[in-house]
Amino acid sequence: MAKHKSSTFERLRLGAALNRKERREVQQRLNAPDPGLEIVNRDAAGIDVGNESHYVAVPPGRDAQPVREFGSWTGALEEMAQWLIRCEIRTVVMQSTGVYWIAAHDVLQKHGLEVQLVDARGTKNVPGRKSDVQECQWLMKLHTYGLLRACFLPAPEIHAVRTMWRLRDQHVKDAGRCIQHMQKALIEMNVQLHIALTDISGASGQAIIRALLAGQRDAKTLAALRDPRCQTSEEEIVQTLRGNWKPDVLFELQQAVDAYDFYRLQMAKCDEQLKQYMALLPASQAAMPAPPAASSTAPGKSNKSRSGKPRKPIGNQPAFDLQAELERILGVNTTTIDGINVMTIQTVLAEVGPNLSAWKTEAHWTSWLNLAPKRDISGGKVIRHVRQRHTNRAGNAFRMAAQSLLRSQSYLGARCRYLRARLGGPKAIKAMARVLACLYYRLITKGKIWVDRGVEEFNRRSEQRELAALQRKAHKLGMQLVAAA
Repeated sequence: MAKHKSSTFERLRLGAALNRKERREVQQRLNAPDPGLEIVNRDAAGIDVGNESHYVAVPPGRDAQPVREFGSWTGALEEMAQWLIRCEIRTVVMQSTGVYWIAAHDVLQKHGLEVQLVDARGTKNVPGRKSDVQECQWLMKLHTYGLLRACFLPAPEIHAVRTMWRLRDQHVKDAGRCIQHMQKALIEMNVQLHIALTDISGASGQAIIRALLAGQRDAKTLAALRDPRCQTSEEEIVQTLRGNWKPDVLFELQQAVDAYDFYRLQMAKCDEQLKQYMALLPASQAAMPAPPAASSTAPGKSNKSRSGKPRKPIGNQPAFDLQAELERILGVNTTTIDGINVMTIQTVLAEVGPNLSAWKTEAHWTSWLNLAPKRDISGGKVIRHVRQRHTNRAGNAFRMAAQSLLRSQSYLGARCRYLRARLGGPKAIKAMARVLACLYYRLITKGKIWVDRGVEEFNRRSEQRELAALQRKAHKLGMQLVAAA
């Protein structure tokens, strides 16, 4: 008969002790000689976060059992917080393991404990730790000597905005996959609508697809449904609508359209919640800087039409006036920076909040965004360039903004093309993303505005730099530059 395996709840309820090997390893760790470092956090504890249970370690002498295991349910977390308070613990450190740390973090903070979240990359490569007990003990020791750097966590009032914006972003991606599914089904029936219309999710494409699903098969009747603003002629659309109608593929197309409508509905609901959460954010106390004499807004950047009415949302923008809310919260109009739109600003706001005081300088800010080069330097020489694999949503937003500068007829656009010619595409995009991040940092922290100087100004400065370089080279060779007659 198979032996019954007790659950985590039963094992913890019966008070199952740690096995002898783990006890021996923990004792060896506790009795290790003093490394001779200055104690920064004397009342520190370490938690190794898991799915079913968490291992918690406190300094020796605080409890008869300095390493304990607690369950992940709310009752066990409350018990863990009370035990830490009885052990006179003031600060707790834990790793950012998936989403399992969030519940423990919230419960411990409610009990008045200082909780620091750290990146697992800083401790995972240390040898000699093979069990969860050793991991929490090691975290406690590192935190005691101040060797861990806490991760950035936005203010609590930003959490709801971040959750809603990330959820909305997922719905946008799911809707995009539905559009790809529609195009695949049309191509399978040899309906090459994507050749005539660059975006089948637009007004013309959706009108034709929905009429086709309603039973209309006449190509001329379908082509007449195009939007009057569509630049493609009806004759060209007619040629792309003569396909082979397959019932199974039409059913597949209907499923894709239904899924697309569902995700659009979910986006609209997220917009309603997002509007409410953003209305709760306080307005910036900084005065809005006065605009310059000449308009600094790039073409198409204003959120108002010529008649003075707010423009309709473009693409996947929220249904409400997002730019007005961002200006109220940030106290500055950052869309004056070419390449940065309201979607970029909203992504950065949702990830870090309106306050950038956590980063002392632009260098700290861009390094956290993973937009600064990471180098191993020894003896004053660069040994290698380190490429980090982690994802930063705010940094990726600036990368996408930099990508849009390649065809921009502005000062930043000219600089982007210049860097692409020198460094190549990927490095130029990262370099320009860092420039945009620095400009955003200056506008938020100093309350300034960005004034575009145009392509001519960049070309003039570029010629001055090239002339100065030639003069230095000529002087080094004992020569002198002479202007052509």
